[in-house]
Amino acid sequence: MSIKINVQYFALLREERGTSNETIETEASDTGALYDALSAEHGFSLGRDQLKVAVNEEYAAWDRPLAEGDTVVFVPPVAGG
Repeated sequence: MSIKINVQYFALLREERGTSNETIETEASDTGALYDALSAEHGFSLGRDQLKVAVNEEYAAWDRPLAEGDTVVFVPPVAGG
């Protein structure tokens, strides 16, 4: 079953995707499957082990189920200075 969700990208992922957010339809059942599908489609250079994920403004596990209308944010490491 396909659901519609909002995806936001920051830093390197935003550069690699070419946008900071988009609404997509996906059949991914959880956040990990979503990232795997997006990474395969767009050639992201970061693996899941290098990211955190948040759903609806709360950090989540990679096996968190997705629901219609969720907002998913993939958070890459941020360089300090």
